[in-house]
Amino acid sequence: MKLRSFAAAAVTATLALALAACGGNSANTPAPSSGAAGSAASAASGAGSSAGADTSAAGSDTGATTPSAAGTSSGVGTSSGIGSSSGISSSSGVGTESGAGGAGTTLTVWADATRAKPLGDIAKKFETDTGATIKIVQKDFGKIQGDFISQAPTGKGPDIIVGAHDWLGKLVQNGVVAPLELGDKASQFQQVAIDAMTYNGQVYGLPYAVENVALIRNTTLAPNAPKDYADAIATGNALVKAGKAKFPFLLQQDPTNGDPYHLYPFQTSFGAPVFGLNSKGGFDSKNLQMKGAAGEKFAAWLAEQGKAGIVRGTITPDVAKNAFLKGQAPYIVTGPWNTGDFAKAGLKFSVEAIPSAGGQPAKPFVGVQGFFVSSKSKSQLLADNFVLNYLSTEEVQMALYSAGGRPPALTVAFDKVKSDPIMAGFGKVGAAGTPQPNIPAMDAVWSDWGSTELAIIAGKGDPKTLWDKMSSSIESKIAGG
Repeated sequence: MKLRSFAAAAVTATLALALAACGGNSANTPAPSSGAAGSAASAASGAGSSAGADTSAAGSDTGATTPSAAGTSSGVGTSSGIGSSSGISSSSGVGTESGAGGAGTTLTVWADATRAKPLGDIAKKFETDTGATIKIVQKDFGKIQGDFISQAPTGKGPDIIVGAHDWLGKLVQNGVVAPLELGDKASQFQQVAIDAMTYNGQVYGLPYAVENVALIRNTTLAPNAPKDYADAIATGNALVKAGKAKFPFLLQQDPTNGDPYHLYPFQTSFGAPVFGLNSKGGFDSKNLQMKGAAGEKFAAWLAEQGKAGIVRGTITPDVAKNAFLKGQAPYIVTGPWNTGDFAKAGLKFSVEAIPSAGGQPAKPFVGVQGFFVSSKSKSQLLADNFVLNYLSTEEVQMALYSAGGRPPALTVAFDKVKSDPIMAGFGKVGAAGTPQPNIPAMDAVWSDWGSTELAIIAGKGDPKTLWDKMSSSIESKIAGG
């Protein structure tokens, strides 16, 4: 679940995370959870979970996925009976009937360190069933997308990659990813995960993990869930006035590039999503919905938060996390990549829906990670078989969860982990969220978006004027390709 940077250049810039965002084990700052914008975001996305009581993460022995989070040595999920880190039995009964014809064939899979081990375990069964060989090449998550796009056309690329859903637009645009016919299997996954893996009405990836931010509430400082954002701030300000807290509410920002990812739920609560949808249900780059009155209202609200000192460009991801760890704030908006450390610190906290500031539901971006088959693979049917019949099983999805800590996309697997209130909380918030746009046009959005929000927070101009200028710039960049 971490999605920690933004679109490619903008990602790195936007959150300065080196966003291995959507799935790697890098940055320590969460951001978009996938792709260009999210490749960094995901990397940061380690998911810590607490297997403790309903509202307390204290005493949890589960951990986060990434080295920068709580670490994988804690064995995410093992305390709740999920089993070993691989969790794969040779008797899983995955569709071997379609596995014939693989003798002498080698399938190459690119995966990062977190996914390599569980994939290696299931690969052994696939090799036994089909006679094929699976070669797993471990790569830095942040390099998979770019290397795949450049190498696949030459015939030197992999047959399968692990990737983030918001890479999809570029993968399709470059003709390197093949459609995946999930058939009845589609109904076995969370709908938001299938939506994320869909581009122009066609599913291209098999999802395995879902991640998003939520409101984390220190239940000792704030015993009751806020009714809305204003209620949360009233509680926070009262605690600050009483000397029981230093910050009323923690919302991280990158001092140079801002952080639209963490601010997005509040923007949607004003009815200002990034893009509208086309007739196929995909994002329409020609319909920039954050432009106009709704977006301007959000900009005005953001200016107010900046003037009040609630949202500040100096509240970096580390500052926000450390302040919450020290009990200096009742609320923080963050993802599961930080909850492992909160639990280790003995904090009692709850994971809840982000409170609305604009009257409509606050919907965070949802990042989805999964598997893509190369359109240039010489063994596409065999690759499809491995992805569809082996990587879609409950055992494999649980093994990937155990290794990486991100809530499973497969419904029956998620049902197993939602006994953990932290995972259940993120899952509930994510189900009401919206997939981070997977269209190439997002690359034209992040930079202007983040820098404009920073300027508004700092009071460097009229918020409406700044927002309208940003919208026009983004539209011009999209139109120019």
